[in-house]
Amino acid sequence: MRVLKRNALIPLTVTALACSFAFGAQANEQLQQMSGDDKNWVMPTGDYANTRYSELDQINKDNVSDLQVKWTFSTGVLRGHEGGPLVVDDVMYFNTPFPNIVYALDLNEDGRILWKYEPEQNSDVIPIMCCDTVNRGVAYAPAEGDRPALILQYQADTTLVALNAETGEVAWEVQNGEQTDGSLAESGTSAPMVVGDKVYVGISGGEFGVRGHFTAYNLTDGSEAWRAYSTGPDSETLMDPENTTHLGEPVGADSGVTTWEGDQWQQGGGTTWGWYAYDPELNLVYYGTGNPSTWNPAQRPGDNAWSMTIFARDADTGMAKWVYQMTPHDEWDYDGVNENILVDGMEIDGESRNVLVHFDRNGFAYTLDRETGELLVAEKYDPTVNWATHVEMDPNSDQYGRPQVVAEYSTDQNGEDTNTTGICPAALGTKDQQPAAYSPKTGLFYVPTNHVCMDYEPYRVSYTAGQPYVGATVSMYPTPDSHGGMGNFIAWDAAKGEIVWSIPERFSVWSGALATAGDVVFYGTLEGYIKAVDTEGNELYRFKTPSGIIGNINTYEHDGKQYIAVLSGVGGWAGIGLAGGLLQAEGAEAWQTAVAGERAPTDEETAIGTAGLGAVGGYAALADYTTLGGQLTVFGLPD
Repeated sequence: MRVLKRNALIPLTVTALACSFAFGAQANEQLQQMSGDDKNWVMPTGDYANTRYSELDQINKDNVSDLQVKWTFSTGVLRGHEGGPLVVDDVMYFNTPFPNIVYALDLNEDGRILWKYEPEQNSDVIPIMCCDTVNRGVAYAPAEGDRPALILQYQADTTLVALNAETGEVAWEVQNGEQTDGSLAESGTSAPMVVGDKVYVGISGGEFGVRGHFTAYNLTDGSEAWRAYSTGPDSETLMDPENTTHLGEPVGADSGVTTWEGDQWQQGGGTTWGWYAYDPELNLVYYGTGNPSTWNPAQRPGDNAWSMTIFARDADTGMAKWVYQMTPHDEWDYDGVNENILVDGMEIDGESRNVLVHFDRNGFAYTLDRETGELLVAEKYDPTVNWATHVEMDPNSDQYGRPQVVAEYSTDQNGEDTNTTGICPAALGTKDQQPAAYSPKTGLFYVPTNHVCMDYEPYRVSYTAGQPYVGATVSMYPTPDSHGGMGNFIAWDAAKGEIVWSIPERFSVWSGALATAGDVVFYGTLEGYIKAVDTEGNELYRFKTPSGIIGNINTYEHDGKQYIAVLSGVGGWAGIGLAGGLLQAEGAEAWQTAVAGERAPTDEETAIGTAGLGAVGGYAALADYTTLGGQLTVFGLPD
């Protein structure tokens, strides 16, 4: 790696404060306190509750139309830029897609580079990153005792590295996957989360049969504190058969094995590449797991626990308190990794509840009691979702909590080598990982969504370590008989399970949203627009950045002025055609050969249309509106 030294020192206020805390719990309180200071943005999603809300109101609905670009910064990387910058006092930190360069910029000097970290990684990890070489950001850990403040990056090759926040020097690093050369197809794409004296990371690679896990490392030296697998025996999933519950009932012994056929759980997927949340009072960490492997449901009979599941785990020990499997025996690749947003005192049926709200890829939005896992609301947040009629809400039913699958859209019931058509949503879901925002002022959630359907043909595939383990051909397209576009930005009432308003978009809304006390909600589009709307959905401002936005919009205050920051740089699953060079026959055919082997289509149009796990054809028109290029853009009001 290479570190550019800086001449000036970062103000030591945070470091000095942290030195007065002696224990992990106190360090946790410090980070929580810092997240409550809206001048900074110290966590990838703003706070432990994942609200992506700021109390800053200098930029408001009356003056947001006056926003102007204050400064920009080129990242030097051309792949998809997910995630967003952190701001701690006078310094901004962010990273790029592979090769995962980390920058520290001085906000006092027009974004001067204080230090730059460039890790050395094996480029063989690039082809095993299924849906672009994205990364969702870095995390910050306040100083504690003799340990300096840290910037935590989880790299593509599964290396978790802790950098001295002041100098960029490596404090420690640890290998989270078994290999860092891509040979087992493990990869790292998620943003870490710091809680107390630990940092948490997941694993990517479900399309290659990687067995999912969620791991806590000690901040002092990077040693492993605990690891919990998504599938397998209780000793490895860290589940108590009597005391870990699913919808109030004990999960039973070795549920992560008995719901699979034979030893399929060993390549069971359930990867953990999304966002994580934390409740300090309950000391519970929440996260979701991804699809079971393979995409061919006929090859893995059973519910395939605990893929497609929300976990609530003790932050200190990793022991699971409760789980909820949203899509048992997934037949459509509806990963359950999307963020869980924590809200206190939501009134549901006349009772105040502390809840967890989750917008799943499967098209249902769930509201659960976050202490017990009780299911309170489960409703479609795109009315065109058709693969299931509803989620059964009667606790006395043997179907309680399960989606009621429509036979016409069941890839399992229709069988192998049968193309099931018209499934809504597509595999990338009604919402992928792009995080929603919640405003306590309005009590509403602001959700970036996809409005896309698919055809899905499963086929038999064998497992080979490090090789694609997909077993399905997918094509995607805009939802028929709708507004013609591929996305909506919606306001959602999670207590009632209702859409309050919806803004149609030409392409999927793939950016993270931001809500503020100024009664403004921000989001970005795949064409590259950053947009501001009021809390009734009226557009107030738009500006087109140089490339499509799949990053998450943040806000901070510096020298008494509020700013809005966003990374642009098209890519991700929706933009993989552009980012991965799959819009041309040569690139698409190479991808098809690698993934489908003998089943690779020979027709050029079909090869391109179904490349990128189906996304390339659906989003081919995106190339008419934007192109590659990573850039940070910072907006503010006129001086």
